[in-house]
Amino acid sequence: MESRTYYYARVSSTGQNLARQLDMFKKMGAEDREIIVDKESGKNLQRSGYQALRTTLLRKGDTLVICSLDRLSRNKSDIRSEIQYFKENDIRLKILDIPTSLIDQPEGSEWVLDMIQNILLEVLGSFAEHERLEIKARQEAGIKSAKARGQKFGRPAVKCPDNFAEVYEKWKNKEITATEAMRITGLKRNKFYDFAREREKLYV
Repeated sequence: MESRTYYYARVSSTGQNLARQLDMFKKMGAEDREIIVDKESGKNLQRSGYQALRTTLLRKGDTLVICSLDRLSRNKSDIRSEIQYFKENDIRLKILDIPTSLIDQPEGSEWVLDMIQNILLEVLGSFAEHERLEIKARQEAGIKSAKARGQKFGRPAVKCPDNFAEVYEKWKNKEITATEAMRITGLKRNKFYDFAREREKLYV
């Protein structure tokens, strides 16, 4: 069976642009059907596009092309396990910013390329993971600083409606249904019952 080449591009969010990576692939002659993309974080390997490559598309003898190692993952252990998987399954990994990974060695001297790549991958894998941890630390520091300034995160708290007491009494006396009470107060089911429980405490 003829070997195939696939190209994998990734950015961390839907707001980022894949154009630079796709342009590099197009210059290599890649066709659209050969390019798999993800717009998801590189913190792990659970991405729909990459998993499709791993489980369905790539076969023994195929080649996978990525622009840089951190497009594969930003987690050092994941990088190491994937490279080992590719080796064991005879899948060639080409990384555009590691020129030695692009060289086709004469038969019998593949060990030279393996040795060079192993050194580079170990170093670059450490850099990728370090960068991921740095980004996470900056995000956590930013959130902590914002909270210290009084900035709120998450959904805003739902305020008890001004008409809740009146509507609650009607519901409690079975004059209206819970559905009608929710419609009048504009509350979702869980918040309506939260406020109802708080109201009931007043009568204890």
